[in-house]
Amino acid sequence: MLNKIMLIGNLGRDPELSYTDNGGTPFTRFSLAVSRTYKTPSGEKREETEWFNVVAWRSLAERCHRYLRKGSKVYVEGRVTQRKYTDRNGVERVAVDVIATDLRFLSPRPQEADVSDEFPTDSGDFLEDLDDSQPF
Repeated sequence: MLNKIMLIGNLGRDPELSYTDNGGTPFTRFSLAVSRTYKTPSGEKREETEWFNVVAWRSLAERCHRYLRKGSKVYVEGRVTQRKYTDRNGVERVAVDVIATDLRFLSPRPQEADVSDEFPTDSGDFLEDLDDSQPF
């Protein structure tokens, strides 16, 4: 079986770093907006955006919290998982999360002077050549 998802998008908010209660394992949550542009049969250009909840664990969580900000462009690879929770009104709901296993920073390096060489230097320039009108 295979459970794998690959996304390129922009953060909808700053990552939130937290720690598990039973051992203090770091994890980070953030929302990711993934947009695609397509043409309608009449030739009109439209854009569609899907939102994903992303969770990163351990050192990946700490790197996300340190380097990513709202609007950062990233490539996320991971697996899809579901969790049940009860909302404020007592209604049981299901949330779908992407558990990140790999993440590439596609935005330029932050301008802060104390950023170490740990920041990946991946460039997103190749993304400009992608044609989203093709379904593959």
